[in-house]
Amino acid sequence: MDRSADKPIAVLGAGSWGTALAILLSGNGYPVRLWGHLREEIQALAQARENKQFLPGIPFPDSLQPEPDLRQALSGASEILIAVPSHAFRHVAATVAPGLQGEPGIVWATKGFEPGTRRLLSEVAAEQLPGRDLAVISGPTFAGEVARGLPTAVTVAGSTRQHAEGVANLLHTPWFRAYTSDDLVGVQVGGACKNVLAIAAGIADGLGFGANTRAALITRGLTEIMRLGLNLGGKAETFMGLAGLGDLVLTCTDNQSRNRRMGLALAEGISLDAARERIGQEVEGLNTAREVYRLARRQGVEMPISEQVYRVLYDGLEPKAAVHNLLERSQKAEAPFTAPP
Repeated sequence: MDRSADKPIAVLGAGSWGTALAILLSGNGYPVRLWGHLREEIQALAQARENKQFLPGIPFPDSLQPEPDLRQALSGASEILIAVPSHAFRHVAATVAPGLQGEPGIVWATKGFEPGTRRLLSEVAAEQLPGRDLAVISGPTFAGEVARGLPTAVTVAGSTRQHAEGVANLLHTPWFRAYTSDDLVGVQVGGACKNVLAIAAGIADGLGFGANTRAALITRGLTEIMRLGLNLGGKAETFMGLAGLGDLVLTCTDNQSRNRRMGLALAEGISLDAARERIGQEVEGLNTAREVYRLARRQGVEMPISEQVYRVLYDGLEPKAAVHNLLERSQKAEAPFTAPP
């Protein structure tokens, strides 16, 4: 990857997270082209020099150029950073492939499984963009805080060490720290599954169950994520880091999380459609809950909290009944007993 300052970076996806990353990268001195699928919205960004809808009041650096033409956005880019919802990931990757010039690396900041197939996005990227260096950015991040320059740390997992380190260098600032990893599977599983648990945390808090419940839910939720992640080939240490525990705590405890707000709305008795409308942005945990439920059943992995979230979302189960189902589960050891010496 050529990281010289005159090589542009293409950021595909002009929502809050894509815009925040574009601001971060351009603030580091890189020319950034920010593309979105709605031409009129990109033109509005170019005129206003800020994202008034998602990140109002945060001006674009001079080197950030909103670009409505995808081919132009990709032209000469040293790196392609995809920040679109998981349901759009395959389409964007397939659309990008014919227009690539040279050997840009592929990075994504999308958290989720591919809807319908339950595949990791790294599998989709490898299929649609074969032979490219791949990397994923994940960790405890809210777009607004990143765009405002508040201290943040993430994990960059790459298909090669060189690419992971290269992407981390692109992102690095005195206030934004990027750690590297070779665990593409674990980082993706952690980033996807935490959204389901954040819906559960929102439901529990919305029902007034308190801090004890929230702490138990986060702890047992992490156990579920680890079970699935290890089953799929992830590494245990990944789930104790930024892309696992860190991201889980963030999204379960702060109302900047759309997934947590979804849970709060459901606890109020608001319909799923009305809650979506209130939030006004993509809530990744909705699709992910379905994919995690089906994937866990296919793999024979026990994920009781995620299962109850799925049943609330897709089977019409009342939130209080979901909590009751969890409390009625048979008593068991938290960890296996070891024989005395």
